[in-house]
Amino acid sequence: MNPRPTTSRRRTARRIGALLASAALVTAATTLPTATAAGAPSAGCGQPAAPSGDYTVSSGGLARTYRLHVPDSYQPSKAKSLILVYHGRGKTGAQTEAFSDLSKLDAIVAYPNGVIGDENKQAWQGAPYSADGVDDVTFTADLLDQLESSYCIDTRAVYATGKSNGAGFTAILACRLADRIAAIAPVAGAFYLDRGRCAPSRPVPVLDIHGTGDTTIPYGGDGQRDLPDVQTWVRDWSVRNHCKQDPKTSQVGSDVLTFTYKGCKADVVHVAVTDGGHSWPGSDSTSGPGYVTQTFEADELIGAFFKAHTL
Repeated sequence: MNPRPTTSRRRTARRIGALLASAALVTAATTLPTATAAGAPSAGCGQPAAPSGDYTVSSGGLARTYRLHVPDSYQPSKAKSLILVYHGRGKTGAQTEAFSDLSKLDAIVAYPNGVIGDENKQAWQGAPYSADGVDDVTFTADLLDQLESSYCIDTRAVYATGKSNGAGFTAILACRLADRIAAIAPVAGAFYLDRGRCAPSRPVPVLDIHGTGDTTIPYGGDGQRDLPDVQTWVRDWSVRNHCKQDPKTSQVGSDVLTFTYKGCKADVVHVAVTDGGHSWPGSDSTSGPGYVTQTFEADELIGAFFKAHTL
């Protein structure tokens, strides 16, 4: 089992934040934005709120479940950011909350659960093993409607992240729900080729994290499974966001390379973990197989990236 990060490793995480900040993208802070005069408080502001726990929402004729974390700092009169976190195939929202540390961020965090598909495993739309006929984009919209009517949320600061199949689904949300999702941050994403055209209604900021030694979702892609090369997938987003095509490359520690695209209408950043496995950076071995870097914590970097972007 990998140890949790030491103070020196946290300093290295801040170095990553500084690298991205130098590109005018993020700071190393993990407090996410609250609504200001320029924000957009949701209809739930001012209402008594239910505590953290497990809840359901009706969508597509199904009772869909999700786990919700409400931070101690939450006040019904002050709008908070909202982060949607999508688990990997065969996993759950609760498991993802446990290893990701995303509930440490000063935000409302929702961990929805997919519908059981092939091999009796929960999965998300867009993968070949997902449940037939389930529309998880509509489910996400229904979930947002419920949360925004029940809690005080800054509707300009709604984000999506996840791991593996769930990370891949965040890309579908960026393509189809860009009017409600401010930015995405997939980790070890399974970006199965979507036969439909990705035409987001606005440029969407993207932070992508992937290990070069991932044997579950190979960094170089897998044509037999319709999985693209990760750097090709990132470059496609840089084209959508009208970036210059030569990213700035920076080495951090001994095992992390960052690729920051310039001149974008919406930021595109790729973080490659050298020899990294199908895992969540900064976590322990429960997040997935293979090498887990402790050079940075994914929750801190994702929180910093989200902090910098609103609709």
